[in-house]
Amino acid sequence: MTKPKVAVIFYSTYGTNHQVAQAAAEAAEAAGAEVRLLRVPETAPAEVVAGQEAWKAQADKAAGIAEVTHADMEWADAYFFAAPTRYGVSASQLRAFIDTLGGLWFEGKLANKAVTATTSAQNPHGGQEATILSLYTTAMHWGAIIVAPGYTDPVLFEAGGNPYGFSTEAGRFDDTGRKAVAHQARRLVEVAGRLIA
Repeated sequence: MTKPKVAVIFYSTYGTNHQVAQAAAEAAEAAGAEVRLLRVPETAPAEVVAGQEAWKAQADKAAGIAEVTHADMEWADAYFFAAPTRYGVSASQLRAFIDTLGGLWFEGKLANKAVTATTSAQNPHGGQEATILSLYTTAMHWGAIIVAPGYTDPVLFEAGGNPYGFSTEAGRFDDTGRKAVAHQARRLVEVAGRLIA
């Protein structure tokens, strides 16, 4: 069987979504995928990032991870997105990258790819579901195949019961969350494998 190629694409202000992405990448690789862990370019001014100690620390921590490119988007059979919510949609850094993909979309190079998404917010009702659904709306425009976790494993209930994709409060990514993310990543690999078979 051909190995599915999975791009785990994240933006993380303070570290939660970086941790989610790492867990997803590890689980996808263990499930037999070829994986690229990729970060979204920072668009906030450097002085703003440097002005918040936790933000700067996360930027420094992720600096060695390659930034996602259009070539990565073409390469992948599947995308696992992890980004914080901002006012009920994903962080502007991820949206800015997505907004550069018009050429690939126009050429049909984002169609028939498997997509799943996760997020975090400051509190339990901070827009997590809306954020994931907004990313899925984008995927529908691409002609991609949405791979939501649904309620396909008991761990999803233990992790908060979000059928659209794992979500958590910022700074609270725990072992139960890791299990839910691993399940979501394995499901993405399985569906991507079927799509390319």
